[in-house]
Amino acid sequence: MNLAHINAIAFDLDGTLVDSKLDFAAICDDIGWPHGTPLLEKLATIVGTPEADRANEIIRKHELAGARAASWMPGAEACVQYLHQQRYPLAILTRNMREATALTLERLQIPISLVLTREDCAAKPDPEGLQLIARQLAVPCQQLLYVGDYIFDLQVAANAGAASCLYLNESNHVFVAEADYTISHFAELARAFPTVGY
Repeated sequence: MNLAHINAIAFDLDGTLVDSKLDFAAICDDIGWPHGTPLLEKLATIVGTPEADRANEIIRKHELAGARAASWMPGAEACVQYLHQQRYPLAILTRNMREATALTLERLQIPISLVLTREDCAAKPDPEGLQLIARQLAVPCQQLLYVGDYIFDLQVAANAGAASCLYLNESNHVFVAEADYTISHFAELARAFPTVGY
């Protein structure tokens, strides 16, 4: 995995850096929507209705429960610490709400300060979030790597002109063809970035 052209790394949160045990099928069940319904996209079609208020509250409860249960993915903490020590600019772009994201960051002491949630920018796969991150980190999108576990993560990278890395799990191998790179463990990602001497 040759990442010599990459000067900054952004991560998805749930399912990538952390396992929050979020069960999207259960969320859909609680709301009364079919399994597989894209939650944020569906919400956008019912803004301002009682159904939207009820759905938002159900999603909020699930996300906060996930944040309270979240744990680091295997090797993710060591990888982030290593990249941080090597002074690579780091960011998080998540479709989660800010309240749950902040709780996860605080509980797990994730050392990444640039974090964009769905309240901060258009939700993935819209490229706005990665474009904002690239500007704030002062790197071109072409030098940014986005690491995630779902098709939206690969699409947002492609839409922004950034490189994508798919963190493989038991159910996402169908997306491999859409990814620029893949990893099965975060140690692989850390090894792809050389130690910088100071």
